[in-house]
Amino acid sequence: MTVRTQWTITHACGHEDIRDLSDRPADRRASFARWLADRDCTDCWKATSNTDTTSRKEWLATKRAEEQRAAAEWAAQFDMPPLEGPDKALAWGERSRHQLMTAAHTALVIEGTWDEGDWAELEEKARSITRAGWWIDQRDAEGTDLVELLDAANEDERGTENPFR
Repeated sequence: MTVRTQWTITHACGHEDIRDLSDRPADRRASFARWLADRDCTDCWKATSNTDTTSRKEWLATKRAEEQRAAAEWAAQFDMPPLEGPDKALAWGERSRHQLMTAAHTALVIEGTWDEGDWAELEEKARSITRAGWWIDQRDAEGTDLVELLDAANEDERGTENPFR
């Protein structure tokens, strides 16, 4: 007697489907059929998946809008200049600058040993970097690295043209 290849699956969504499991080894068909029964059918899964994608996109758009609002408020409060670059990069650069500057302030002033005078000097250096792409490139940096990154970007004293201004 051979192990059956056609299985009637009643999915978790309530839909019923006849599946050909002949492509699976005979000793694994029953467990795979049980596994399928614990999941929605293909049509319901696709419908849910599309909804999840939409909700993820909505969640991301909402999150980005909140981050953008916070970055704009911060830039206005601390008199940061507008960034320059392609329109596509401006918002991302503003968010990246805000996140890195906030991380640096936390690491150096709040948790570190810097006073507000030290921080004011760093802010001035940060104001001189107006290229959105520079801030985007630094988005994964640690807050404590900002001092060295700004010093490197501001090494204009050697007579070389600074492409980050």
